[in-house]
Amino acid sequence: VLRDVAKRSVTLLYATPERFRSEPFLEAIRASGGVRLLAVDEAHCISTWGHDFRLDYSRLGDRRRELGSPQTVALTATATVETRADIVRQLGLTREILADPWRGNLGIEVLETMGMDEKLRAFVMLRHQRPGPAIVYFSLVQTLRKFSEEIERFGMKHVVYHGQLQDRVRRRNQEAFIGGTEELMLATPAFGLGVDKPDVRLLVHAEIPGALEGYYQEIGRAGRDGERSECALLYDRDDVSIQTDFLKWGTPDPGFIQSVHNLIARNEMRARQEGFEYLRAQMNFYNRRDFRVETAVQLLERWGALEGREPREWRAVGEIPLEYLDQKAFQENLKRRELKLQQIVNLAESDSGCRLQQVSSVFGKMESDRRCGICDLCAKEVGQ
Repeated sequence: VLRDVAKRSVTLLYATPERFRSEPFLEAIRASGGVRLLAVDEAHCISTWGHDFRLDYSRLGDRRRELGSPQTVALTATATVETRADIVRQLGLTREILADPWRGNLGIEVLETMGMDEKLRAFVMLRHQRPGPAIVYFSLVQTLRKFSEEIERFGMKHVVYHGQLQDRVRRRNQEAFIGGTEELMLATPAFGLGVDKPDVRLLVHAEIPGALEGYYQEIGRAGRDGERSECALLYDRDDVSIQTDFLKWGTPDPGFIQSVHNLIARNEMRARQEGFEYLRAQMNFYNRRDFRVETAVQLLERWGALEGREPREWRAVGEIPLEYLDQKAFQENLKRRELKLQQIVNLAESDSGCRLQQVSSVFGKMESDRRCGICDLCAKEVGQ
C-alpha cells in the first residue's frame, strides 16, 4: 500500500492516527506530493482524556501542520459545545457546521427501579409492549451475565456482546442480530462500531451510562428508519456509584501511573512473570472493580513508555511525557467527567420539560420550548 501511495496511485488512504509514528508511512506521504484533504473521523477523541485516551489523536494538530495545513474536516456525532471548541482549537480550524441533533422519533422514558428483580420486571413489560429488534446496554459484564441468565429462565431468546467474549463469538452474535436471525441483544458499550440496523424498536439502558454523549450515541442506534422507537433508562440510584467508581478507577492519578511505570522498569523480569497480579499486589489494590493498574499500563503503552501487548512482553522503553504528569490537568479532567456524570443523573431525575430536549441541548443551541411530544415527561404534561 505504501509503495502505491508513493507512486501516487492511491487517491483515498485510510489510516489510524498512530500510523504517523511510522517513518516509512511519512516517507510515502512525502513522496506522493502531500495530502490534499485530511479527514478526521471520531474527532471527539482529540478532546478525550482517560482510560480510552489515544495520544496520537491529540497530536493531529501538529501532524496537520507538518503536512502543510491541508484542507481539513473533523467529523463526530457526539461532541458537546466544549468538545467542539477544543477540536477547532487543537486542529487549527476556522469554522464548524452543526447538524441538528434532534431525533424526534425516539421516545425516552425513565423507569425508577431498585435492584435486579425490579429491572427484570420492567424489561419484561417493555419487551411485551415493544416486540421486534431490541438492544439492552449494561455498564458491567457481571450484570449483563446475571441478566442473561434470568431472562433465559423466562424463555427469552437472545445473544450477548462484551469484551470478554472471543472475537469469533462476538462477530457471530453481531451478525446474527444485524441479519435478523436474533432479535434481542444484551451488550456493553463495546457493541456499537459498525452497527447500522435500521429497525431497532426498543433500546434499554439497564444501568446508567457515564455521560450524555455516550447515552445519545447509544440511543441513536434505535429508530434509524425514522419510525418511532422506545428508549428506556432503568434508573437505580445505587448504579450511580458504579459510574463514580469508573471515574475514579478509569482515570488514574499521574502519581499512580508513574509508580506503575517505576515498578515495571525496576522489576521487569518479575513483572513479566507475574503480570498484573504482581502490579496489583505491589500497589495494594485488590478490589475486583478497581482497574487502575490495567488502565495505567494501557496509557504507558500509548504514551510510548512501555512496549509489549502481553505481560510476558513488557519492556520499559522511555519516560512518561511530562504533559501527562500534570496534576492540575488531571484534576480539571476529573472535574469535567464528574460534570458529565451529573448531567445524565439530572436527566434521569428530571420531572418536567422534555427529555429529548435536555439530551440534545448539550450538543448545541436548542430552543427552550422545543418538545418531542412522546417522551414520558411530555406525555405527563399532555395527561395533565
